Amino acid sequence: MSAIMRLESAIPAMVQFRVAEPRGVRWEVLREELGVELPSDFRALAEAYPALVLEDFLYLGLPKPGEESSFVTAHRRAAEILDDWRNEGYAAGYVPFPEPGGLLRWASSNVGDYFFWRTWSESPDDWSVVVSGENGDWSEYAIGVVDFLAALYRKDFTIPGMPKGWPADDPEVAAG
Repeated sequence: MSAIMRLESAIPAMVQFRVAEPRGVRWEVLREELGVELPSDFRALAEAYPALVLEDFLYLGLPKPGEESSFVTAHRRAAEILDDWRNEGYAAGYVPFPEPGGLLRWASSNVGDYFFWRTWSESPDDWSVVVSGENGDWSEYAIGVVDFLAALYRKDFTIPGMPKGWPADDPEVAAG
């Protein structure tokens, strides 16, 4: 079973937004503007789905074809925030991308939680998921984004500092 199928199994409500044909994200634009290739599971998810909002809480900001620069802009804003946190001593030793091993944002919540990749490897498929909770909790998971979301919504683990009852047993999904 593919990672996307595992995610769809964990969040059945998302399937209604799956597109019939690949969306045509211009990955070369993202690679040029970010200076790095993004993980293959994330690219596959972005080709199959538009941006999604899970439970009116987690915004999964997948790149939109023709508007790839918006994804880069969101990353740069998150990198500035992370740099401020580092300067104030709140970044738990993490640094913003493009610094070596730096964090690159892929999602956020409506209350200020950030979901990043830790770009520690030359191979983006090896990158870890790092979660920064709005209350100062940090956690890291040695897993790709799609499997991370599937495991989270199967309730294989919980993320420190997240709201009680999240994720829900039957999560609602909206196109973002």
